Amino acid sequence: METVILAVVIAVVVIGALGGLVIGTRRKKPLPKPPPSAPDITAPPAEPHVGDEAETPRDEPRRTIEEVDLPDGSAPVAVEEPPSLEVPEIEVPEPAEGRLVRLRTRLSRSQNALGKGLLALLSREHLDDDTWEEIEDILLTADVGVAPTQELVEGLRERVKVLGTRTPAELRGLLREELLKLVGTDMDRTVRTEPEASKPGIVMVVGVNGTGKTTTTGKLARVLVADGRTVVLGAADTFRAAAADQLQTWGERVGAHTVRGPEAGDPASVAFDAVKEGKEMGSDVVLIDTAGRLHTKTGLMDELGKVKRVVEKQAPLDEVLLVLDATTGQNGLVQARVFAEVVDITGIVLTKLDGTAKGGIVIAVQRELGVPVKLVGLGEGADDLAPFEPEAFVDALIGE
Repeated sequence: METVILAVVIAVVVIGALGGLVIGTRRKKPLPKPPPSAPDITAPPAEPHVGDEAETPRDEPRRTIEEVDLPDGSAPVAVEEPPSLEVPEIEVPEPAEGRLVRLRTRLSRSQNALGKGLLALLSREHLDDDTWEEIEDILLTADVGVAPTQELVEGLRERVKVLGTRTPAELRGLLREELLKLVGTDMDRTVRTEPEASKPGIVMVVGVNGTGKTTTTGKLARVLVADGRTVVLGAADTFRAAAADQLQTWGERVGAHTVRGPEAGDPASVAFDAVKEGKEMGSDVVLIDTAGRLHTKTGLMDELGKVKRVVEKQAPLDEVLLVLDATTGQNGLVQARVFAEVVDITGIVLTKLDGTAKGGIVIAVQRELGVPVKLVGLGEGADDLAPFEPEAFVDALIGE
């Protein structure tokens, strides 16, 4: 029994010793260093909360419903209307009949240098060879052309010699008669725009850059509208910047519809669509403005011929008008020859005829192409395009 008790006591002592040893070892182990103090970070502004997380509302003065001014319904509520689109005002063009007569004064101011020079020479007491050479020089300077000049001088010399006319009035009468012979009074100068039962009148306008072709097309639309026609414009000049915009502006002024295509698009397709829409709309006339092609560019001239062929798949052309600058003189004749080879020119439009003394180009270009001058441009005004009238032109050319 005593042995058991002794063993228990020894076990208790051993366990106590081991426990003290473990505790001592733990106390000797160094503690870890404390972490460095964290920097102060400014917290972002707190987002507003709702429900149970909402902050207690602040005490602010609030108005009761009795204190709030409510509309009584007597004042009408203003409703802002959308801005209305501005519709361009339709202009009423000046009647085309007799325009050249009304504009004779303007034409004569710049043209009668030719007539005055000829009359001064013809009024000399002795008409020798030197005088007749001077008369030839004046006519050539006015771009009448060599062959028409020789014809005019020979006719005047014969009549002055035979008739012996010497007074200014008689000389002026002789000069007027000879000029009218050259200008031609028996040529058909009507711009053929009469619609038929199945199609409108179709006019294609051609010419080089800078002759005023697009402007002439717009002015011609005004002439036709003044005569009571309905017009569709085809903007087939797709290569010149803003050409379609320019033509559309002309059309909007008189209420004419404009057919246009994408910039640098196919001009033949635009011309085709213009004729097609003109037929569908029942319009009287379709005017097609083509690109101002340089007459030295063979490929471009071939394309102009393509435009004509494509249009004629819809309907035959009634007119092909060649626009020439009256100030270009003999260079204009070169242009006229090349265009006449590509498309069948049926009439000529002379622009800028009021700014030069070279009115003889009318005679020269008619003699060159065998087609009449049908329209003349006498200024920058919208209604300054006039049907050509030989008598009025010659009277303005030689003065009163």
